[in-house]
Amino acid sequence: MLKPMRVVTYFVVLFSFLVGGVLVAQNNQLQAYTLEDGLPQSQVYDIVQDSIGYLWLGTQGGGLARFDGENFKVWKDVDGLLSNYIHSLYATKDSLFIGSKQGITIKSIKGLTSIKSPQINKIIRINNHIYLATNRGVYKYTKEFGLEKLQLTTGIDKNRINDIVYDGAHFWIATNRALWKLSELTEKPSYILKVETNDFTALIVTEKAVFAATFTDGILIYEYGDPTKELLIREPSRIQSMVVLNTTELWVSTQNEGVVIIDMATYDEQNRLDKKVGLKVPHIRKVINDQQANIWIASSGGGFYKYFQNNFKHYNKQSGLKGNRVYAVYADKDAIWASNSEAGLVRIDSLGIQLIPQNPHYANTKIKTITADSKGNIWAGTDGRGILFRELLQKTHIKIDSTNFYEIQRDTIIEKYAKDHFLDTDSGFPSDWIRKIHIDKNTIWAATYSSGIVKFTYDAAKDSLVILKKFGKKEGIKDLLIRDMEEDSKGRIWYATKRGHLGYIQEDTVTHLDSVLEQSVTINSIVFHKNNIYLGTAGSGIWWSDSEAKQPFKKLTNPKFPFSNNCYQLIFDADDYLWTGTEKGVYKLELSQANTIENVFHFGRNEGFLGIETCLNAVTQDAQGNLWFGAIYGLTKYESGEITKTSRIPKVHFETIEVGRKVLDTIHLEEWTNNASKILQLNPTQTQLTFTYRTVAIDHPNAIQYRFKLNKTEWSAWSSVNTQSLIGLGYGAHSFIVQSRNFRWEESTPISFQFFIESPLRQKAWFQWMIVFLGVVIFVGIMIVYRKRVKAEQERLQMKNNLLSLEHKALQLQMNPHFIFNVLNGIKGMGIQNPDKMNTTINSFATLLREILYNSRKDVIALDQEIKTLRNYIEVELLMTETPFDYSITVADEVDEEEVLIPPMLVQPFVENAIRHGILKGKNMGKLSLQFYSSETFLYCRITDNGVGIFKSQQAKKGTDHQSMALSVTRERLESISGKDALQIKEIRTEDGSVDGTEITFKIPLLTDY
Repeated sequence: MLKPMRVVTYFVVLFSFLVGGVLVAQNNQLQAYTLEDGLPQSQVYDIVQDSIGYLWLGTQGGGLARFDGENFKVWKDVDGLLSNYIHSLYATKDSLFIGSKQGITIKSIKGLTSIKSPQINKIIRINNHIYLATNRGVYKYTKEFGLEKLQLTTGIDKNRINDIVYDGAHFWIATNRALWKLSELTEKPSYILKVETNDFTALIVTEKAVFAATFTDGILIYEYGDPTKELLIREPSRIQSMVVLNTTELWVSTQNEGVVIIDMATYDEQNRLDKKVGLKVPHIRKVINDQQANIWIASSGGGFYKYFQNNFKHYNKQSGLKGNRVYAVYADKDAIWASNSEAGLVRIDSLGIQLIPQNPHYANTKIKTITADSKGNIWAGTDGRGILFRELLQKTHIKIDSTNFYEIQRDTIIEKYAKDHFLDTDSGFPSDWIRKIHIDKNTIWAATYSSGIVKFTYDAAKDSLVILKKFGKKEGIKDLLIRDMEEDSKGRIWYATKRGHLGYIQEDTVTHLDSVLEQSVTINSIVFHKNNIYLGTAGSGIWWSDSEAKQPFKKLTNPKFPFSNNCYQLIFDADDYLWTGTEKGVYKLELSQANTIENVFHFGRNEGFLGIETCLNAVTQDAQGNLWFGAIYGLTKYESGEITKTSRIPKVHFETIEVGRKVLDTIHLEEWTNNASKILQLNPTQTQLTFTYRTVAIDHPNAIQYRFKLNKTEWSAWSSVNTQSLIGLGYGAHSFIVQSRNFRWEESTPISFQFFIESPLRQKAWFQWMIVFLGVVIFVGIMIVYRKRVKAEQERLQMKNNLLSLEHKALQLQMNPHFIFNVLNGIKGMGIQNPDKMNTTINSFATLLREILYNSRKDVIALDQEIKTLRNYIEVELLMTETPFDYSITVADEVDEEEVLIPPMLVQPFVENAIRHGILKGKNMGKLSLQFYSSETFLYCRITDNGVGIFKSQQAKKGTDHQSMALSVTRERLESISGKDALQIKEIRTEDGSVDGTEITFKIPLLTDY
């Protein structure tokens, strides 16, 4: 005979199946990212996070994708990748290594660099060395030499390498044929051992052991203390990768079973993530833990997932609900009741989700409020179908065994069932549109949409509806558009309206408070807590006052912790935190004794609250203190307890810097950030800079705000803009500083970038002083040059004057009356003795005078004209003297007599001196010689005679006679034309030292007529 308790339990379960069946489903804690979200390919083979916070995903056919929590940026082969089929990724401080089907691509600030190789299955960093596990052995990468294949052993070099780890003493290499253990990754290692033959796919090193996963035979464990001891975890199989999370859990990614979580202490299976919990495919390639303690799962065919390890459990249609929208939720003693889309009610208890068959009377109807009476009967208000009263009943059956002689009672069977009743306008209820139901002992209060509040009783056995009182405008409720209704500790029924009115009913008397807020705004929710009343509004946040509402309502604000002003739900939890449901998820507010906000915690999709937008007043608290929130995307349970996930202090970094609209890509920005020794030198024209900075927050990508300042100015206002252009910057040193804060207003450490704009030369002090100095120097130079010019001009004028004076003197000398007198006397004497000679002399003298007068009007004359004048002069001298002499005038071949120019009467004084003071005073037959020759720059004239010598002649006749004066004037004239030493005079001596004449040589600048 079964025990009665077992019978009851049995029939409760049986009843549940008869009512609608029991569906036990694991709560969905997965958020999927697929092609619809911007992922380029649904096959994600690897996923890593860099130091900045970006997630990088390697896909099969879609290339490389970068994820910032909201958006994807994609690189493909057309952008420089070797292949769109990526198998492995590894992120360093300044580079991303991309292992693909055709080799490796390295992404850095300089762009993409690729090296071909066999397919790369994994990239590993060991002891600051990069190793590549490829389809044909192990490769090593260095910046100096690129890729180098390591020659280890044939069993490794010619096979597919799946993984490499280092336990501190040995290297372990997993190949598709065996597991190897080596002392070093060099040619001919000192120790090498083939540990096991199998297809090994992944390796993990812990403090105690090496875990080696095979594709088909489970996981082998090699403990360090006992090398002969091997442990085997037979399940799961078809393993792709492994990772240790939370220090005690081994997460195993498989090809056909999803993710299997193994307890590291007992090696027992602890949990499993597969299709039952929301994975679209069972083929998982990789699991990682990011910097915010999120777990990310890369799948082959289903995109990638974010797994939430927190206090939230989510129920939706995939988990077993009838639909995703949950309009109302209520917690009774041992179950949760929820209205599910327009498909009726569901019940969630220890047995799982129970689907309650929908009565045809309220098919396709929204249930907007749920409650229960003391007997456990369910009351539900609907949109347009009145009130559903679900009465719980039971029947007792006695099972009897009959025999031929007597009857024996075997057991008592209790059958529970439900009966639905409907209260609507057809049955006499004032309205079919019910906003809220409240039960006070045997009295039911129903707030309608526009017909006020109804107080009534209902006797289900007699189907008797008694309207005790209806409260409308006549009774004092000025705004009948009621949004919420609650009872306070004094038994007063409070109501709030769409127009922002508040009031209460006490002893069937309405006290209407009209609009209690500063502005006319819809009040969505009412909640009482510790002698205070709190109002949640549509668009104006949360307001509070004392429970009597006698004090003016004050708004809950704190600029440091902003939250949404659209409050659809309000509830206090067991720890006195105020929760508000909004269009952005839920907020948990920590209030002080003075009702100021001490802290705010936001829970949205990225924190596991997957329902996102909450539904009006669809919130409740169960007997265990757990909160249940109804939302448009399902039902979310928050289990009481500490929040397991902590916020990470944000970190801001410079993404790009543009100088004059050109991206600065010649420096590594991270090395220049906050580095006082790194100063970017700019020229005077580079006065426009644009800074782009970023804080990557995977959980809250749109909640990051930034502020900046230049030099020691005030901070700018916080803004979501992450680009700042600086135009028309001043010359000199500058420092651009930027800071970010996250959704909780936790501020990052400010970062700075130093740059210096050179001043134009005209504005540099040293240049200005140099200009002044140069100005002074130039002025002094000009003055000196001016003075020199003046002096030179004075000297030139003086020289010209001297020349004119000399020329005048020369002309006077040439036309000396004494000379003329002598000639005329000679001619007179010839008239008596030799008339013919007289005629000749007169003609020659006349010609000479005419040439002298003609030439005196010119500065220069042709050499042939000068020679002609000289010949006439010498002929006159020959005619006048009694002592004849010979003369010759020769011109060198290089001298063109007609083209070479010479000052007039320059040679005549020397010729006159040679004749009168040299030849005529000598004892021998006189000889006079004139020679003209030239160099490239000068014309030379040499005059020689065989007279007594010039110095003896000067000694014989001292004073200022005509000849000595003429010689002196001519000397000065030559020096003014040709410079010092232009005239050379010397006596010609014989071998015995006696004087044999005079030689005069002078030079003048060679001047031609062409």
